Amino acid sequence: MTDTALTGSVSAEILARSEACFPGGVNSPVRAFRAVGGHPVVVRQGRGARVIDVDGRVMLDYVCSWGALVLGHAHAEVTRAIAEAASNGTGFGMPTPSEPQLAHMIQAAMPSIELMRFVSSGTEATMSAIRVARGFTGRAKIVKFSGCYHGHADALLARAGSGVATLGLPDSAGVPRAAVADTLVVPFNNLNAVRDVFTTHGGEIAAVIVEPVAANMGVVPPQPGFLEGLREVTARYGALLIFDEVITGFRLGWGGAQARFRLTPDLTCLGKIIGGGLPVGAYGGRRDVMQVLAPLGSVYQAGTLAGNPVAMSAGIATLREAAAPGFYTTLDDKVLRLAEGLTRGAADAGVPVSVVREASMLTVFFAEHPPQCYEDLPAVDTSRFARFFHAMLDQGVLLPPSQFEAWFISASHGADDIERTVDAARRAFAQAR
Repeated sequence: MTDTALTGSVSAEILARSEACFPGGVNSPVRAFRAVGGHPVVVRQGRGARVIDVDGRVMLDYVCSWGALVLGHAHAEVTRAIAEAASNGTGFGMPTPSEPQLAHMIQAAMPSIELMRFVSSGTEATMSAIRVARGFTGRAKIVKFSGCYHGHADALLARAGSGVATLGLPDSAGVPRAAVADTLVVPFNNLNAVRDVFTTHGGEIAAVIVEPVAANMGVVPPQPGFLEGLREVTARYGALLIFDEVITGFRLGWGGAQARFRLTPDLTCLGKIIGGGLPVGAYGGRRDVMQVLAPLGSVYQAGTLAGNPVAMSAGIATLREAAAPGFYTTLDDKVLRLAEGLTRGAADAGVPVSVVREASMLTVFFAEHPPQCYEDLPAVDTSRFARFFHAMLDQGVLLPPSQFEAWFISASHGADDIERTVDAARRAFAQAR
């Protein structure tokens, strides 16, 4: 919606009220549209593959609540499960039957998770996994990769991606040096750099945490041998390997990235899809490692809303649908058709792009060569992406409002939706030249 069209609209009224309440008018920075310009979309409703804003605009949605809605908006089985659970009470701070039910479904898909604990966000999951790793090993240092975002816990906001990359901030104000003093940051896809760090600090490193497919600097897959190398070097030095599968878990396939790449991490962090669109997180892994948690061990972590029965029920309903034969094959085929159509459209318009996909997520990088790591991002034309974004939005296609975020496909996106998106993109690429 243009500035002129926004004037006097319901969106304008709500955005004005929001700016009086929230920093930048939003509750998460990327929603402010600062990376692309213009005004945020104020959503009233979602149905299937579409969202409707407060002024009645219907948009084909490729945000999908940042990947959480693998079934699409307001899926009948999920909303039914939520309503039924809520009718019995929204939370008790006590064990409920739905907690082990969802946990067993996750374990069936990811056998590496011998014990787990539910939390209320992906940030809680990664933060807690790091604490467990330090408690188990008795070591302080962790290794992370520049451009990989693991939530906003202090120790992990060192050269993170996603919103930090979008806003051009190397770290974050308010994070003291001491909080990241034991965080060692190396380039993604650079196994030699990892080996060098272990050569110097191997006896001090508790864990390596990684997005097995980076999705917070755009979709950047691991190079052949990279993840395998991480598994080898951590095992050799007695450090733990943590897969942050908050995005990739149940997105890349039934068993997540660890099944896709046939690797077994020591700890796994989950979120998004396992809550069916409600706030949720989980972390878990080897039994001996997880047994350091209270009440069995000395590592403390707790949460009033952990294992919330409404979120658990939404997750159960979602995973039941995702477990159906052919679910992921159908999903991946849609993204393949979309990626091929986008590539053709850009070529026809004479616009250099790299369309990178991994299973049911993709990024259109406005660069001749796909980034392999965070350090490659300056070559990406973010101003051209901004023009493309608004040209798509004007045609009723909502993309993530940042060059460095992934597009997500849901089971609700149909063949006609893919075709419509490709047609819109052809025109948008021409406008982005």
